[in-house]
Amino acid sequence: MTAFTLKSACAAAALTAIATLVQAHGDVAPQAVDTAGLPETGDEWLTENPYRAAEAGEEVWARAVEIGASGYNQNCARCHGLEVISGGLAPDLRFLEAEEYGDEWYVERFQTGYTQNGTTKMPAFGELLGQDAAWAIRTYIETRPDDASMEEVSDELKGLRDQIAGYAENPADADADALKTRLNEIAAGIETLSGAPVADSAAYRAANLIDGTQEAYARAAEALTIGLSAAH
Repeated sequence: MTAFTLKSACAAAALTAIATLVQAHGDVAPQAVDTAGLPETGDEWLTENPYRAAEAGEEVWARAVEIGASGYNQNCARCHGLEVISGGLAPDLRFLEAEEYGDEWYVERFQTGYTQNGTTKMPAFGELLGQDAAWAIRTYIETRPDDASMEEVSDELKGLRDQIAGYAENPADADADALKTRLNEIAAGIETLSGAPVADSAAYRAANLIDGTQEAYARAAEALTIGLSAAH
């Protein structure tokens, strides 16, 4: 089976799995998402993600990922899993293709939800959270890293995490530029399952946090700890 065929099959399986969701959202009230800092998308719902870096620029993309992470964790993680890694009861949304087809399916389901035999399996988030939040969450979802790629570099990232945690206590011992360079090299080799060009991996996050300060080293070490834990 080719890589393209495998990805298409996985994406189809993720979409089909929606029909078998367990009742999970019925007793959970959607939580509002603060989308300050994102360009407003207007009243008419779009069919393609406007916050991708190629269209909106790196700064908007990064802000969308940040907001989308918060929105996802508040409203979606209970069913779809931490870091969008499904535990098996809900679809693994990392396989939803980062293209117009995936966008159209995603935004329709986000707006209208899913009901089976009169039971709400997923609420309609459209009017509750709005379009800006919808596309921010979509941006976050499509940038999730391939856990197989993460596994290949997990040992090195654990070692770097331990070093960085030590630098949080003694920042003078660190070479911030060398750390950022290596983390960026690792991040460049980590792929997404959606086909999005950049994975918002633990390595990527840590590299962008490091600025030579104690606080930054502590936050980078935490980002690596969380990312590595989610991948397992």
